[in-house]
Amino acid sequence: MKSITLIILILLILTATACTIEKNEIKNEVTNLNWLTNLEEAQKISQEKGIPIFVDFTGSDWCGWCFRLRDEIFSQEEFIQYAKENLVLLKLDFPRKIKQSKETKLYNENLARRFGIRGLPTILLVNSKGEEIARTGYQYGGAENYVNHIRKLLSNK
Repeated sequence: MKSITLIILILLILTATACTIEKNEIKNEVTNLNWLTNLEEAQKISQEKGIPIFVDFTGSDWCGWCFRLRDEIFSQEEFIQYAKENLVLLKLDFPRKIKQSKETKLYNENLARRFGIRGLPTILLVNSKGEEIARTGYQYGGAENYVNHIRKLLSNK
Protein backbone atom coordinates (compact mmCIF):
# COMPACT_ATOMS: atom_id res chain seq x y z
CA MET A 1 0.00 0.00 0.00
CA LYS A 2 2.85 2.38 0.82
CA SER A 3 4.50 1.74 -2.54
CA ILE A 4 1.27 2.57 -4.41
CA THR A 5 0.96 5.84 -2.48
CA LEU A 6 4.60 6.65 -3.23
CA ILE A 7 4.12 5.93 -6.96
CA ILE A 8 1.02 8.15 -7.09
CA LEU A 9 2.88 10.94 -5.28
CA ILE A 10 5.80 10.73 -7.72
CA LEU A 11 3.44 10.80 -10.71
CA LEU A 12 1.68 13.88 -9.34
CA ILE A 13 4.98 15.69 -8.84
CA LEU A 14 6.17 14.81 -12.36
CA THR A 15 2.88 15.96 -13.86
CA ALA A 16 3.01 19.29 -12.00
CA THR A 17 6.61 19.83 -13.07
CA ALA A 18 5.83 19.09 -16.72
CA CYS A 19 2.89 21.51 -16.66
CA THR A 20 5.06 24.27 -15.17
CA ILE A 21 7.78 23.77 -17.79
CA GLU A 22 5.23 23.78 -20.60
CA LYS A 23 3.57 26.95 -19.23
CA ASN A 24 6.93 28.76 -19.15
CA GLU A 25 7.78 27.65 -22.68
CA ILE A 26 4.40 28.83 -23.93
CA LYS A 27 4.84 32.16 -22.13
CA ASN A 28 8.19 32.70 -23.87
CA GLU A 29 6.77 31.75 -27.28
CA VAL A 30 3.74 34.01 -26.86
CA THR A 31 5.75 37.19 -26.37
CA ASN A 32 7.98 36.61 -29.40
CA LEU A 33 9.81 39.83 -28.56
CA ASN A 34 13.51 40.45 -29.08
CA TRP A 35 14.91 41.69 -25.75
CA LEU A 36 18.50 42.88 -26.05
CA THR A 37 20.87 42.82 -23.07
CA ASN A 38 23.41 45.40 -24.21
CA LEU A 39 22.75 49.15 -24.20
CA GLU A 40 25.34 49.92 -26.87
CA GLU A 41 23.72 47.45 -29.26
CA ALA A 42 20.30 48.92 -28.46
CA GLN A 43 21.65 52.42 -29.15
CA LYS A 44 22.86 51.39 -32.62
CA ILE A 45 19.46 49.97 -33.51
CA SER A 46 17.71 52.99 -32.00
CA GLN A 47 19.86 55.29 -34.14
CA GLU A 48 19.23 53.25 -37.31
CA LYS A 49 15.46 53.01 -36.83
CA GLY A 50 14.88 56.39 -35.17
CA ILE A 51 12.95 54.87 -32.26
CA PRO A 52 13.52 55.01 -28.48
CA ILE A 53 14.94 52.29 -26.26
CA PHE A 54 12.61 50.74 -23.69
CA VAL A 55 14.83 49.62 -20.80
CA ASP A 56 13.40 47.11 -18.33
CA PHE A 57 15.37 46.87 -15.08
CA THR A 58 13.93 43.66 -13.67
CA GLY A 59 14.34 40.92 -11.11
CA SER A 60 13.00 38.21 -13.38
CA ASP A 61 12.99 35.36 -10.89
CA TRP A 62 11.94 37.04 -7.65
CA CYS A 63 10.26 40.44 -8.13
CA GLY A 64 6.47 40.25 -7.83
CA TRP A 65 5.82 43.54 -9.64
CA CYS A 66 8.19 42.41 -12.39
CA PHE A 67 6.11 39.24 -12.79
CA ARG A 68 2.96 41.36 -13.10
CA LEU A 69 4.58 43.61 -15.69
CA ARG A 70 5.66 40.57 -17.70
CA ASP A 71 2.34 38.73 -17.43
CA GLU A 72 -0.12 41.62 -17.66
CA ILE A 73 1.74 43.87 -20.10
CA PHE A 74 4.70 42.39 -21.97
CA SER A 75 2.94 39.14 -22.91
CA GLN A 76 -0.17 40.86 -24.26
CA GLU A 77 -0.78 41.41 -27.96
CA GLU A 78 -1.34 45.18 -27.62
CA PHE A 79 2.10 45.68 -26.12
CA ILE A 80 3.80 43.16 -28.41
CA GLN A 81 2.55 44.87 -31.57
CA TYR A 82 3.40 48.36 -30.29
CA ALA A 83 6.87 47.33 -29.13
CA LYS A 84 7.77 45.56 -32.36
CA GLU A 85 7.09 48.71 -34.36
CA ASN A 86 8.02 51.51 -31.96
CA LEU A 87 10.62 50.42 -29.40
CA VAL A 88 14.04 48.83 -29.07
CA LEU A 89 13.66 46.50 -26.08
CA LEU A 90 16.47 46.17 -23.54
CA LYS A 91 16.24 43.95 -20.47
CA LEU A 92 18.72 44.37 -17.63
CA ASP A 93 18.11 41.56 -15.18
CA PHE A 94 19.01 41.30 -11.50
CA PRO A 95 18.02 37.71 -10.67
CA ARG A 96 18.62 35.95 -7.38
CA LYS A 97 18.54 32.33 -8.57
CA ILE A 98 19.32 32.53 -12.28
CA LYS A 99 23.07 32.44 -12.81
CA GLN A 100 24.73 35.28 -14.69
CA SER A 101 28.34 35.81 -15.63
CA LYS A 102 30.35 38.23 -13.51
CA GLU A 103 30.62 40.48 -16.56
CA THR A 104 26.84 40.62 -17.01
CA LYS A 105 26.26 41.34 -13.32
CA LEU A 106 28.84 44.14 -13.36
CA TYR A 107 27.49 45.57 -16.63
CA ASN A 108 23.90 45.65 -15.30
CA GLU A 109 24.99 47.08 -11.93
CA ASN A 110 26.96 49.85 -13.64
CA LEU A 111 23.93 50.83 -15.74
CA ALA A 112 21.69 50.75 -12.66
CA ARG A 113 24.11 53.14 -10.92
CA ARG A 114 24.41 55.35 -14.00
CA PHE A 115 20.63 55.77 -14.19
CA GLY A 116 20.05 55.92 -10.43
CA ILE A 117 17.84 52.84 -10.23
CA ARG A 118 16.53 52.40 -6.70
CA GLY A 119 13.91 49.68 -7.11
CA LEU A 120 12.54 47.07 -9.48
CA PRO A 121 10.86 47.10 -11.85
CA THR A 122 12.01 50.40 -13.29
CA ILE A 123 11.30 51.21 -16.90
CA LEU A 124 13.32 53.88 -18.70
CA LEU A 125 12.73 55.34 -22.11
CA VAL A 126 16.12 56.29 -23.51
CA ASN A 127 17.20 57.94 -26.76
CA SER A 128 19.88 56.65 -29.12
CA LYS A 129 22.53 58.66 -27.22
CA GLY A 130 21.69 56.82 -24.00
CA GLU A 131 19.97 59.84 -22.46
CA GLU A 132 16.89 59.29 -20.33
CA ILE A 133 13.65 60.54 -21.86
CA ALA A 134 11.23 59.28 -19.20
CA ARG A 135 10.97 56.92 -16.23
CA THR A 136 8.08 54.72 -15.14
CA GLY A 137 7.27 51.30 -13.74
CA TYR A 138 4.28 49.04 -13.44
CA GLN A 139 0.93 50.66 -14.28
CA TYR A 140 -2.51 49.23 -13.56
CA GLY A 141 -4.98 48.85 -16.39
CA GLY A 142 -3.48 46.25 -18.72
CA ALA A 143 -1.48 46.40 -21.91
CA GLU A 144 -3.63 48.89 -23.82
CA ASN A 145 -3.44 51.37 -20.93
CA TYR A 146 0.31 50.78 -20.66
CA VAL A 147 0.89 51.44 -24.36
CA ASN A 148 -1.10 54.69 -24.06
CA HIS A 149 1.00 55.59 -21.00
CA ILE A 150 4.24 55.02 -22.97
CA ARG A 151 2.90 57.06 -25.91
CA LYS A 152 2.07 59.93 -23.55
CA LEU A 153 5.53 59.82 -21.94
CA LEU A 154 7.16 59.94 -25.37
CA SER A 155 4.94 62.76 -26.64
CA ASN A 156 5.80 64.90 -23.59
CA LYS A 157 9.50 64.93 -24.49
